[in-house]
Amino acid sequence: MSFEENLCQTQSTVSNCDRLTPEISIDHQSIPSSNEPTNESDMDVCLGYSYHMDDEIAKFIRRVNPPRVVIDNEVCNNVTVIKVDSANKHGILLEVVQVLTDLNLTIKKAYISSDGGWFMDVFNVTDQDGNKVTDEIVLEYIRKSLGPDDSSCYSPRSTIGVKQSVDFTVIELTGTDRPGLLSELCAVLTDLQCNVVNAEIWTHRAKAAAVLQVTDEETCSAVTDPERLSQIRKLLGYVLTGGSRSRRSREPKTTVSSSLDETYADRKLHQLMFADRDYDEWENSVGDDEDKSGRVIPDVDVSNLHDLDYSVVMIKCKDRPKLLFDTVFTLTDMKYVVSHASIDAEGPEAYQEYYIRHADGSPVKSEAERQRVIKCLKAAIQRRVSEGLKLELCTSDRVGLLSDVTRIFRENSLTVTRAEVKTKGGKALNTFYVKDASGHQVDAKTIDAIRQVIGQTILKVKGGNTEAKPSSQESQTGFLFGVFKSRSFVNFGLIRS
Repeated sequence: MSFEENLCQTQSTVSNCDRLTPEISIDHQSIPSSNEPTNESDMDVCLGYSYHMDDEIAKFIRRVNPPRVVIDNEVCNNVTVIKVDSANKHGILLEVVQVLTDLNLTIKKAYISSDGGWFMDVFNVTDQDGNKVTDEIVLEYIRKSLGPDDSSCYSPRSTIGVKQSVDFTVIELTGTDRPGLLSELCAVLTDLQCNVVNAEIWTHRAKAAAVLQVTDEETCSAVTDPERLSQIRKLLGYVLTGGSRSRRSREPKTTVSSSLDETYADRKLHQLMFADRDYDEWENSVGDDEDKSGRVIPDVDVSNLHDLDYSVVMIKCKDRPKLLFDTVFTLTDMKYVVSHASIDAEGPEAYQEYYIRHADGSPVKSEAERQRVIKCLKAAIQRRVSEGLKLELCTSDRVGLLSDVTRIFRENSLTVTRAEVKTKGGKALNTFYVKDASGHQVDAKTIDAIRQVIGQTILKVKGGNTEAKPSSQESQTGFLFGVFKSRSFVNFGLIRS
């Protein structure tokens, strides 16, 4: 059955639901003319009253039509089926996808319909191991997060490993990626007596973006002194420019605050890179399937259905974790409304089809806009691509840990393409994706040498054939005591990290 036929069936289902649901009609013209404002002061009062009424109307609609979440582990053999019905609002699809991806669930298939005042979604999901979701704690969390009691719970901030708090300082960085950048930034923070407790770092098309959460070394809480915050901002900005204020280089962005923004780290990273226009210059591709850096270019197309006033977005690319979130967030952040969608990621490749409009109901209006949507979606898909060898580090956290690790990577000619840093219960749980200085896979001997320095049981290789057995007791425990062996490895100069 074609998607258009599915769409017609879904619209018919929505119509049937509408007949079962009380219809609410608000006529703003019924307000007596005597209530119309006669001066500026009256206008302010009237607007305030209007906003208050809009909020009350939204709450009333929610009470009359509470969200309904149905989780079914019986209807399909290999997946858990999650159905979400709710009153429609802009961004609701993103909220649902955020909940599922933050739980590290894999979305195998999805059907979305949100035309008019009603939102209907069906998701086929599995856990990270490809099995049905049977953990009752996870299932109850989904029900509460997406159901009528969602006001009581949802802000896990799980993408950076911590709950919402003011016990750390948040640092947002964007700038041009270059050799040694990550190592230098970490060294500066260590010199400023700041401990990086959580962080996400992305690199894409010679751009770098990072969201870091740091604490004061002495107080283990947020840095609040204005002068010190200014110094952190100044020195990190200096590092981002490479000590140069060339007019030809784009001005980096350094933002320091003592509280979390309302957006999540991955949302913020997308926004930072979008603002830095990392989606530009796609003409640098070296072939039909790969760009200059060797990343596979996703297949994205946008066309208009003029008879239905939709723009259809078609995406075909290699599947990966959080792919659906990245594309839905990009469309939502660009102010498009996803009216219908069909997702299929049961194989190694993912197929996504979105029917989108502007908030005013109009489709994509020009060729320039069409090309911009294509470029932005391609960039959003590639930003989180896990390139290179995956290394996982687990050890006791301490000030300067990240600085020491990235320095060792740099001295052994490793390039960090993406990193995720977490601290939980006094333990550092860090993940790095690395390549060699030429952008190729890392040599097994290099990895073995680095693990000898850091500790074989502390730094582990995930994937590839570079896993090596511990050669001595010292290599297993050296890092646990915060002591490195002598820096006897060849220093290749300023190597990108």
